[in-house]
Amino acid sequence: MTRTAHRICPLCEASCGLTIELDGDRATRVRGNAADVFSKGYVCPKGIALGDLDQDPDRLRTPLLRQPDGSLAAVSWDEAFAAVETGLNRVIAEHGRDAVAYFYGNPIVHTIALPLYSRVLREMLGSRNVFGASTIDQMPKNVSCGLMFGDPWAVPVPDIDRTSHLLVIGANPMVSHGSMWTVPDLPGRLRALRARGGRLVVVDPRRTRTAEVADEYVPARPGTDVHLLFAMVHTLFAEGLAVELDEAGFAGLDQLRQAAGDFTPEAVSEVCGIAPGTIRKLARDLAAAPTAAVYARFGACTTEFGTLTNYLVDVLNVLTGNLDRPGGVMFGEAQHNALVATEPLVLGRWHSRVRGLPEVVGEFPVATLADEIDTPGDGQVRAVLMVASNPVLGAPNGERLDRSLAGLDFMVAVDCYLNETTRHADVILPPPRLLQTGHFDIVLSRMAVRRVARYSPPALPLEPGQPSESAILAKLALIAGGFGAGADPAALDEMIIDRTLQAVLAAPGSPFAGRDPAELKAMLTGADSVERRLDLMIRLSTLGDAFGLRPDGLNLAALVAHPQGIDVGALRPRLNEVLVTASGKVELYPEPVGSDVQRLAKRLLRGEVPGRDAADGGLLLIGRRNLRSANGWTHNVPALSGGSNRCTLEINPADAGRLHISPGQPVTVRSRAGSIEVTADVTDRVAPGVVSLPHGWGHGRDGARLRHAAKDPGASANALTDELVVDRLSGTAVFNAVPVRVTPAVA
Repeated sequence: MTRTAHRICPLCEASCGLTIELDGDRATRVRGNAADVFSKGYVCPKGIALGDLDQDPDRLRTPLLRQPDGSLAAVSWDEAFAAVETGLNRVIAEHGRDAVAYFYGNPIVHTIALPLYSRVLREMLGSRNVFGASTIDQMPKNVSCGLMFGDPWAVPVPDIDRTSHLLVIGANPMVSHGSMWTVPDLPGRLRALRARGGRLVVVDPRRTRTAEVADEYVPARPGTDVHLLFAMVHTLFAEGLAVELDEAGFAGLDQLRQAAGDFTPEAVSEVCGIAPGTIRKLARDLAAAPTAAVYARFGACTTEFGTLTNYLVDVLNVLTGNLDRPGGVMFGEAQHNALVATEPLVLGRWHSRVRGLPEVVGEFPVATLADEIDTPGDGQVRAVLMVASNPVLGAPNGERLDRSLAGLDFMVAVDCYLNETTRHADVILPPPRLLQTGHFDIVLSRMAVRRVARYSPPALPLEPGQPSESAILAKLALIAGGFGAGADPAALDEMIIDRTLQAVLAAPGSPFAGRDPAELKAMLTGADSVERRLDLMIRLSTLGDAFGLRPDGLNLAALVAHPQGIDVGALRPRLNEVLVTASGKVELYPEPVGSDVQRLAKRLLRGEVPGRDAADGGLLLIGRRNLRSANGWTHNVPALSGGSNRCTLEINPADAGRLHISPGQPVTVRSRAGSIEVTADVTDRVAPGVVSLPHGWGHGRDGARLRHAAKDPGASANALTDELVVDRLSGTAVFNAVPVRVTPAVA
């Protein structure tokens, strides 16, 4: 029987609405949903291939358990959870709770289950050894926002539909669809920007797809965005272009002005490879635009000064009068009450055992996980709970981490694939198919360019006896908390609902004071306890119905009745709602930033230039994104592989000629961490002194079961990334501007 279902695409941050034609339990066609209030029919190749991902024959359907002979065999869910309980309890009893590390991947922003249960899982596990994809990806943005606004998730995003000038630095949103910026159909929105007379300016070491459609493209040396941004701040002050700021709302302006004094355009020009006149023009154009927004992303996050870089992005937005302003950068409004901070961010509440790296937003840097596994002593990590992640390909010096994971006493993985990381697990718990799972944007809605609310119920039912992804994670939390493998996941949800209602009723000035919690709980709707939790979160949000106090507000039933979503309108100024700094002001020069500014200034004074040794073969490695690739797991889908989605090393013709490298020739790339062999792609897309390699490759390893990906395995860029080099403030690994040497491969 054929039918049609609608759902939100979970494969990237654009969160496009999809229309899926189903024949029985198979998706026969996927296309953009023209009626979706947010994406209005836009879809990318990954969304079109959702059915192929859902029906991938390599996708795990049943749990796998390590056997005495070392093999992995299918077992029942009861057997699998019992094995998890036995393995975790053994390690905890012998070595303590810190001996178990929890690691989560970036699906935490693309699923319902992970954000709903990650916090309670961490609490019940009781280990300080928490690691996540954040310190591989975006943590500098969280830290910079936490230092400036108090809340690490108060991330201002470009109000692209109303801006007249968009400056993009170290990002390729035409391909990424706006990472840390939920913006479907960016190509259409950029066309609209140009149609109303606006401009797009891109600064990047590589001529990306976004740079190709820009009004102005400025090549820059990798890892030096921080110098460029500081010189632009200097220009705004020196030329009187900065807006006047109310001292009642902003702190640290004088310190910022003084710190910018060293970073003249002439002083940084050689470092970042941009002429002083061009730097001044970038600043002047930004200040002169009627409305403007500065946006930076992965290339600006994964550098040695990533937090300082992202801080300066928002300093520019402040100094040009574009913070919390229509057409500038604005704070998204989530369709729920989660991820809302009530106290200012504090860094370094505890430190890692081996390298003494500070905790940031509750977790340690991924760059030190191998240290914690390899180094004997009290607190040594002996077991890992790995949820939806493949750090062997994604973490810095993944080859070392690969060896470290092989030596663990016990490992549990929640993953749909037997991949390069989960092949080390003793138990693998696969979540259901994509179409058997509902979707609600818990994280991404807070960074959306419009106030929209949408919910997608599962398009297909679960198999008999098959737990949902939420039930799997709830069960793991209950096991970690000592409640046993037989505990009911729904009971955990009910406990969370009760605690939330009690906290809401007890809050000072609560609009629900005097209400009966049982009465409020009885108003919740949903097919199961998970949907009831979502209904509670929606009702308590700024867009919610507040249990009837706002009759026109949202609840889950309203979203179910509107499968195309509900559009509440454009973003609105709300800085006062998100600001939770101790001073009650926007901090323009928070203390941790000041220490890093001094470190940067000393380097500038010494004349240090990244990649200066390029003349004798040294190059700077950067990554790149492909429209049909979402990390490594899409490489196992034939519809998303081949063509431009290849693992090659882009190298400039001048460097190729100097190093005697021909197009298509195998080359060896070496760094401090390791070496790989890959095919050279000679192109002027990358600037001289720069080479580019995509992320997520390195397939075909023994024990993995990604058969299509193994046909074209590529090489892992993170065999080259140095785990010893991190951004000091956020602990984020430095994937951008990695020093490497490239030579023709020796047969």
